[in-house]
Amino acid sequence: MKRTKTSKAWMQEHVNDPYVQRAKSEGYRSRAAFKLIELDDRDRLMRSGMVVVDLGAAPGSWSQVALRRVGREGRVFALDLLPLEQLGGVEFIQGDFQEEAVLAELESRLGGLPVDVVLSDMAPNMSGIDTIDQARSIYLGELALEFAARHLKPGGSFVVKVFQGQGFMEYRNEAAKHFNALHVRKPKASRDRSAEVYLVGVGHRGV
Repeated sequence: MKRTKTSKAWMQEHVNDPYVQRAKSEGYRSRAAFKLIELDDRDRLMRSGMVVVDLGAAPGSWSQVALRRVGREGRVFALDLLPLEQLGGVEFIQGDFQEEAVLAELESRLGGLPVDVVLSDMAPNMSGIDTIDQARSIYLGELALEFAARHLKPGGSFVVKVFQGQGFMEYRNEAAKHFNALHVRKPKASRDRSAEVYLVGVGHRGV
């Protein structure tokens, strides 16, 4: 009964959410698009002609934003374990970005092009147990940071979602070593009750 009430409350909030309504009207696949839009407007991460890699891209709203920002001269590569409904202009690779075969496919498609921006809006499958969910969030952030450190060109940018809690400051300090500046952002489209924040690293220092 409690779960039914909670589900109904969530659905009502979701339907009435202005960002959900905007996403539908503006053709984005989820309200998460507006988080990246705000981050990019503030930190000016993406420009025409850039190469962007979107980790954990499904359902695709961040890739949509990236594609609009880099334009026809740019390239957007989306990676995810889950299938991604086709997005014109986005180059999708299904698989685990830690696996050598997936990385080889990405590098083949890049053809030597430097990566300007790495994005990660990945979140764990929530168990409802805070300590477990927090640990999983930090782990995904670590994987994304490792990928960015290996593939970003010097001067490139990185955006990653992490949850505030145990391990957050250690992760933040580690990420800061790789960039000239690291910002903690809470976009307006992030719900107030959510522990999620976004770290924005600019000026990648290179390997």
